[in-house]
Amino acid sequence: MKYLRIGWVLITALALFPIMLNAQATSSVTIKAIVYGSGKVPLQGALISSVDDDDNEVTTDEKGMFEIKVPYDAELGIAAMGYRTRYVKAEPGLTEIVLTSSDVINDVNVLFRVKAQKDLIGGVNAVDVKELLKKNYTTGSLDHMDALVPGFNGNSMWGMGSYFTLVDGVPRDANNVLPTEIDQITFLKSAAAVVLYGTQAAKGAILITTKRGEANNRQTNVILNTGVNVAKSFPEYLGSAEYMTLYNEARRNDGLTDLFTPTEIYNFSSGKNPYRYPNLNFYAPEYVTKSFNRHDVTAEISGGNERARYYTNINYYTAGSMLNFGEGKRNDRTNRFSVRGNIDVTINPFIYSKIDMQATFYDDRSPNSSFWADAATVRPNRFSPLIPLSYIEENDLASWGLLKNSNYLIDGKYFLGGTQLEQTNSFAAMYAGAYNQFVSRQFQFNPSVGADLRNIVKGLKFQTDMAIDYRTSYSQSYNNSYAVFSPGGTGASGTLPGWYTFEGKDYITMLTQYGQDVANGIQNVSGTIYRQTLALSSYFNYDNVLAGGHHLTGLLVANGFQQTTSGQYHALGSVNLGLQLGYIYRDKYMFDFSGALVHSPKLPEGKRKAFNPTLSLGWRISNEKFLKSSNVVDDLKLVASAGYINSDIDIANYFMYLGYYRLDDNGPWWGWDGGGYSGRITEARGGSNPQMTFPKRYNLTAGFEGSFFQQLLKLEASYFTNRMTDILVNAATMAAVVNPNWFNAGNSVFGANVNRDIESRSGFDFGAAFKKKLGEVNMTLGLNGTYYVTKAVKRTEIQNEDYLYRQGQILDGIWGYENAGFFKDQEDIKNSPVHSLGVTVKPGDLKYKDQNGDGVINVNDQVLLGKGGWYGAPFNLGVNFTAQWKKLTFFALGIGRYGADGVKNGSYFWVGGEDKYSKVVRGRWTPETADVATYPRLTTQSKAHNFVTSDFWMYKANRFDLAKVQVTYDLSSAIKKSNFMRELNVYLSGANLLTVAKERELMEMNVGGTPQTRFYNLGVRALF
Repeated sequence: MKYLRIGWVLITALALFPIMLNAQATSSVTIKAIVYGSGKVPLQGALISSVDDDDNEVTTDEKGMFEIKVPYDAELGIAAMGYRTRYVKAEPGLTEIVLTSSDVINDVNVLFRVKAQKDLIGGVNAVDVKELLKKNYTTGSLDHMDALVPGFNGNSMWGMGSYFTLVDGVPRDANNVLPTEIDQITFLKSAAAVVLYGTQAAKGAILITTKRGEANNRQTNVILNTGVNVAKSFPEYLGSAEYMTLYNEARRNDGLTDLFTPTEIYNFSSGKNPYRYPNLNFYAPEYVTKSFNRHDVTAEISGGNERARYYTNINYYTAGSMLNFGEGKRNDRTNRFSVRGNIDVTINPFIYSKIDMQATFYDDRSPNSSFWADAATVRPNRFSPLIPLSYIEENDLASWGLLKNSNYLIDGKYFLGGTQLEQTNSFAAMYAGAYNQFVSRQFQFNPSVGADLRNIVKGLKFQTDMAIDYRTSYSQSYNNSYAVFSPGGTGASGTLPGWYTFEGKDYITMLTQYGQDVANGIQNVSGTIYRQTLALSSYFNYDNVLAGGHHLTGLLVANGFQQTTSGQYHALGSVNLGLQLGYIYRDKYMFDFSGALVHSPKLPEGKRKAFNPTLSLGWRISNEKFLKSSNVVDDLKLVASAGYINSDIDIANYFMYLGYYRLDDNGPWWGWDGGGYSGRITEARGGSNPQMTFPKRYNLTAGFEGSFFQQLLKLEASYFTNRMTDILVNAATMAAVVNPNWFNAGNSVFGANVNRDIESRSGFDFGAAFKKKLGEVNMTLGLNGTYYVTKAVKRTEIQNEDYLYRQGQILDGIWGYENAGFFKDQEDIKNSPVHSLGVTVKPGDLKYKDQNGDGVINVNDQVLLGKGGWYGAPFNLGVNFTAQWKKLTFFALGIGRYGADGVKNGSYFWVGGEDKYSKVVRGRWTPETADVATYPRLTTQSKAHNFVTSDFWMYKANRFDLAKVQVTYDLSSAIKKSNFMRELNVYLSGANLLTVAKERELMEMNVGGTPQTRFYNLGVRALF
């Protein structure tokens, strides 16, 4: 045994000797280098530290120089305020390190490839989400992006309407990827930017690229957040007594007698017995809290080497509810858990692969109650949700017998209230109706394989990407029936009121039961939706710089996807071939041709294929001799692009080119050619159109981007115009407008769907960033904006008056009546045009302007009143500000939306019949308030006259929102003695904090839904 041990020692020593010898020879290295920032300016105070030895760190001097001794091949981290942290290997020959500003993006993810930002030719903007999250915690992937990107207003790109969303190149939902998973978001606006994706991205696309592991940068990042959502405001409704008083007034206005006596109104106003005389307030503290919490935790694990890299994201969040009773208090909660894993493998110097996987488990549990909707409709005097048992007479054995059999005695003190009209109600349902749980599961898998073909052609690569996604969602619920009880009923002595007073105390003498308590324990599953997405793309990518400064690029791509959804007969699909050819000469003159051959099954045979060409030009004028040595212009690029895209996204359904008829001898007669021919038909949904073709987007863009005064100021701006032609006009409109007497058959439609209408949208966007260091404070101010106008260039329509035509007008127009005040009296009504809008007008009703002078007010008297902003506000302005002082960072973000109009409508403003009254009716017209009234007279009859769209109800929707404020403090230096943690940051943030607007109260109020909230959050980010 002794010799055996000696042998093992010798063998081990011999095996380790070369390693120890090598380690001694190259055990350490001294690095002397300079750290540069923007404009090759030396950075003073940059921190250089050894990743593996937190005690070994130095800072740069006034010349940006540093000296540090570390083990050979160790990893150095270089960090400076306002710049991205960079990691490099400690090797001999390392003499300078250049840091990139935290607000600069060098490489931009575009369709099927990555391009240098300097080589982009307009219509593309990117946000570095990974850097943004260091100062701006957010919960939604696209939250507040309209403050950071020119041309995007939150609803659309350049006002074009719906945009297309891609996550890692696959059509996916933006809300299924969290900000912590995202590396970069790219906004593709111009036709040239989206043409390679065929038809679906014709109106712009958002490309979300998730994070990937970095070689030699192993790290674990843990983020913890806890926050509270605080209600901004609640709708204000009248209490019972005021409602009853004004309802009586409304009846008198209609020539009816009062419904409620003064004694009844007094009893309801006294508050002496809220169960007998209810004053129901849905937003009372016992039903609704002013806040609810939200918590989330994220763990990111990444790293690897040159052969394999990995990135993993594990996230969980939970959010509560404002409901404060019953099932709402117990179980109204949202939970989401997700896992993402991205893997990159370099198989050999020529072949690489990627495998990405993601799974999301989402559950949203809520009561089987329409509480928020009922809050806008249920009148306050109708019933009491809960009534104490103590009001029931001891000898009322019949009532006690009913309640003895009830399954829902709340807290042992109350029974569920109701009436014959409220046999089911949202309060009882909250206690006894059980719950519904919406369940969503998503699984995503996308492998890729690529090859570097430089041995065949230098600069040539080939890659194939696949994706298989599954999403399923359904609702599972327990639906309990329940009984409610109403004081009163019919007994042996006739109808009894239920409530009576004896010696100053109220009692219930009889109960009537409505419904039965049934909890069968059966779980119901409904609303099942299944969706499968299959995507495949293969492409050759060429990128090479030849001698003499000739930069050539090319891309040949075959791309397609199919999305199948349960319940839909035809799958959504897209397939295309794309080609890109680019040339840049000496980083100065830029040329790009991109085009795609597209196919659509929505069109008839022979019309399903089309070609989409685009051409882009760029000129980096700053590289010309006359600007090369400028002290003002650092970089300046002029860009322009033009092209058109054939797209089927505005063709609503498949087979719209086919005619549909059913003949039947028992059907209605139809006539043709003046009655010369006749027959019978039961149904017609439109004639055939074998010439149906693609709607097209023609796009022209021109602009510039550049930096000035040694990176002090960055500017970009572009003009754009988009003309949508060959828009499909539906068969009914064609039959009614183009050939109104051609074919008739009752309600059947014989016109065909035809490409006919034209729309245009044009405007400009801009971005500006001002960066300055004042003393020890680094400040950045950013402005981004979009302005656009719309026009219906050609519209298939027929109108009775010239001013009614939509052609030539804005697309998002609000049309209605011009009001001329209130009718003062019967004499005023007599001397005014006849108002023919469904009711007989009376004093206090709105008076409208007779536009055509025919003496009658009807639909022919509507005019254009304003802009609705359906595609986003006409002018969108985003402001962001960052200030860094030592370890403290302050960030603020605001969004302004201007130029749109709104209409005060809905149940909160338009009140009639048996509607609930909000506080706005206090300004109603009466003979005594005729000169100051702000609201029409009250009525219990039709709302057809006063409550239609008119300028009386309009308002300017201009607003500025302070969307985000965050303060972040870097505690990394406090934990440097620990070998366990590398960085530690804490932050406090607030979102949706303030709205500045004339109609702020209206804009911050939700009617019939969950209230809007401000969100306050405390977070911790730790890097290990």
